[in-house]
Amino acid sequence: MLTGRRYLLALTPEQTGYAETVAAICRAVWNTALEQRREYRRRGAWVTYVEQARQLADATRDPDCGWLAEAPSHPLQQTLRDLDKACRAHGTWKVRWRSKRTSSLSFRFPDSNQIGVRRLNRRWGEVRLPKFGPVRFRWTRPIGGAIRNATVRRDGGRWYISLCVEDGVAEAAPNGHPPIGVDLGVAVAVATSSGDLYDRQFATAGEATRLKRLQQRLSRSARTHGCHRRSTRRDAVRAQLIRLNARIRDRRGDFASQTAGRLVRDHGMVAVEDLRPAAMTRSAKGTVEQPGRKVRQKAGLNRAILAKGWGGFVLKLEQASRYHGAIVVKVNPAYTSQTCNACKHVARQSRESQAVFRCVACGHQINADVNAAKNILAAGLAVAGRGDLAIGRSVKRQPPERLVA
Repeated sequence: MLTGRRYLLALTPEQTGYAETVAAICRAVWNTALEQRREYRRRGAWVTYVEQARQLADATRDPDCGWLAEAPSHPLQQTLRDLDKACRAHGTWKVRWRSKRTSSLSFRFPDSNQIGVRRLNRRWGEVRLPKFGPVRFRWTRPIGGAIRNATVRRDGGRWYISLCVEDGVAEAAPNGHPPIGVDLGVAVAVATSSGDLYDRQFATAGEATRLKRLQQRLSRSARTHGCHRRSTRRDAVRAQLIRLNARIRDRRGDFASQTAGRLVRDHGMVAVEDLRPAAMTRSAKGTVEQPGRKVRQKAGLNRAILAKGWGGFVLKLEQASRYHGAIVVKVNPAYTSQTCNACKHVARQSRESQAVFRCVACGHQINADVNAAKNILAAGLAVAGRGDLAIGRSVKRQPPERLVA
């Protein structure tokens, strides 16, 4: 199976500057190619990856575009491939530009023949990349397979390399362990149908205070200094914010990996809600003609949802399930928190608070998140029993038993 290995790079100052240059060139190629595709669509025509790659090769040989030749050719071609894939999946007009200020710096080397890795000692390894030469990285785990491609990315002010590896491990057979339902929440990150609650504080109280103060300083600092120069004070505040957010993000990812691994090792099927955090965390501001209501409350809810990392947890769950013989079933989340698991009565009033569920019909009382997890498990078993592995598939029913006179 294909898996990933992420290592911290130790770039020299010259290599750091060159990596920023390559990432900037890839961003320029992306934006230029996207504008070309949109211009073709305005005329009612199409332009393919093959044509854009040919034009890119011609532009590289043009003296007026000599800056393109500073970057390796394969990352530029891979940028066009990524753009072509994004346009085919989402449409030309929905693909976004890559901003110099907000987009992360990254580029990919797709040819494994140009990537050489060797171990130097117990703590350090070395990778050779085109036009970079030998680059040292922290050896935190073995490669464990054949390298397919490599992605260089700056995250939290530091540079990392992610190796896509073919580990040679076949997908595990079903483990036969009992199923479980999982409810994702705001007060408690993960609640299971067996009554277990998993949560972690990703940011300490001091870090939350510091994060708020840095955001205030960023909003008050000037975007420019004088007429042309960038504000160095604002750049320094942004760098501190990036490092702090990266630390919080790493803790969230570590929690998701450990919890997901524990669930798929002990259970043969994991039922989760088919949530869409991107749609759930949209702003409630509305428009000038029709302004939104309870904007501040919705903003607070959005921050709480994003802080728990629901999407990342489900992704970790699907990745870990391949190695432990478990399946992940996504079910419709409608009314899972308002349905009584004992009598199946649906009522909003049964959810007394964030943690207490007391059915207004039968009086059954249980933790609200655990009750939702039990409903999710029941829905997941129904989906698996019909042979469907996702919502929105065919609805199959068992034939009714005939009554014997």
